[in-house]
Amino acid sequence: MKLTGSQIFVEVLVEQGVDTLFGYPGGAVLNLYDELYKNSDRIRHVLTAHEQGASHAADGYARATGRTGVVLATSGPGATNLVTGIATAYMDSVPMVAFTGNVATTMLGKDSFQEAYIEGITMPITKHNYTVRRVEDLADTMRAAFRIAQSGRKGPVLVDIPKDITAASCEFTPKAPELIRTVTRYNEEDVKKAAQMINASERPIVYFGGGVRSQPLRDLLEKTGMPATHTLMAAGVLSYGEAHNLGLLGMHGCYAANKAIDEADLVIAVGTRFSDRVALNPDSFAKRAKIIQIDIDPSELGKNVDVDLSLTGDASYILQAILPYVEQTEHKLWMEQIRGWQKNDYKPVDSDTELKPHQIIDEICNQAGPEAVYVTDVGQHQMWAAQYLHHTKSRGFLTSGGLGTMGFGYGAAIGAQMALGRDARVVMLTGDGSFHMNLNEACTAVSYGLPIITVIFNNQVLGMVRQWQTTFYEKRYSDTDPHRKTDFVKLAEGFGAKGYRAATPAEFKAAFADAMKQKGPSWIDCRIGKDEKVLPMIPGGGTVNDIIME
Repeated sequence: MKLTGSQIFVEVLVEQGVDTLFGYPGGAVLNLYDELYKNSDRIRHVLTAHEQGASHAADGYARATGRTGVVLATSGPGATNLVTGIATAYMDSVPMVAFTGNVATTMLGKDSFQEAYIEGITMPITKHNYTVRRVEDLADTMRAAFRIAQSGRKGPVLVDIPKDITAASCEFTPKAPELIRTVTRYNEEDVKKAAQMINASERPIVYFGGGVRSQPLRDLLEKTGMPATHTLMAAGVLSYGEAHNLGLLGMHGCYAANKAIDEADLVIAVGTRFSDRVALNPDSFAKRAKIIQIDIDPSELGKNVDVDLSLTGDASYILQAILPYVEQTEHKLWMEQIRGWQKNDYKPVDSDTELKPHQIIDEICNQAGPEAVYVTDVGQHQMWAAQYLHHTKSRGFLTSGGLGTMGFGYGAAIGAQMALGRDARVVMLTGDGSFHMNLNEACTAVSYGLPIITVIFNNQVLGMVRQWQTTFYEKRYSDTDPHRKTDFVKLAEGFGAKGYRAATPAEFKAAFADAMKQKGPSWIDCRIGKDEKVLPMIPGGGTVNDIIME
């Protein structure tokens, strides 16, 4: 059958199982939007306040579900506004397909109105990208984009569609979605060698990241009695408080986890890349240990830290392959030693009169429950969330780890709520600095009646940077006290959301309980001290011996 490019665009989206599309219209994509209007019963379009918000929403949709997030923007500034969101997804291996419009093919390269070479701009931050120059290539290009986004190490793909391609016609043949080939291959001899190294070790530990899911990991830990520690991106893979789970590792990780890595004789790194927030000093990281690294992306193997054995492939399949070869054991002496270190972990002090970050998060967990999805922006609140949230499931903690994108949270919360439905509980934790960046998306949450609860850790400063200035710059607070007068309660009401103010634990408890009853979005402005710090902290380039606990 003969269809226009715009009709092909919709048909392929439906063919690929897309039910939700985030975006913002403009001249170069009007043909696409006209076709989306005609097919609104097949694909739900979510209009955001800004294209960056749309990209973060597509990202949040993908993180919450594992499905590919989809975003659409017009040419020029619309396309460039996606860049931060695409880079955020790229750094955290999130499957996303971004579609952009562009000027007609005859006008490309002529500095036409609202023209941008978005293919070139996004080349370093996508798995692959395309500019469609013939309508006959549109369908298969789109199909390839969805396949690439989900294959191997997941990530974003961009497809740029000039306006004349959306109006041109060609024959279209429907196709069933191509099955994504999971990387099930691995080297059997390396698997056996890894098992031998585990069996021979007395002080083994698993260090895992966002590239691993829970059950195969849990099976290995239960059989071997090994402890495990995780990166920011893996929060929730193992439940908070599980016997094997030592908690967060790295700059703001707990003392016991960092000490265990330092004293281990074997580290099994699974689905993680030894980032500079974990391996703060690569030359000293796990210096007493042999290191096994398992990753689906061969380019990550040995990239940041030298390893003794590397295994390429899907982490779940490799862990399952190792399991029959490892011996049943408990490592009692090693675990007793770790329990001793845990007595020295940082323990924050409660208050009945002042709001303390850990108490806010405890109350959120008590009321929102284990099935809630928690989304963060970036800053001190993000680290407090990783330290104190009682995560109980994968895909229950959405945060920007690799790029560290302030302003990520609200768009991602919208995407998660749209994906999971209005009955799901989505809680967004943010700081006043991060929230100021993209709070414009509140109008989107109000328009769609999304019951997102936003908890603002409001210390009226740029807290994380100020903490560094306090510790390392002799309290020279250069531009970290913005002297803003924003009244978040009045602003929430101006958007059409519900606003609350809380200055004590009792006030926060009451405000959150009422927010849980709301049918639309709500914000809780929590006033915390500007000198509240994220502790413990290991300075960049340091080791566990340099840890700051007070």
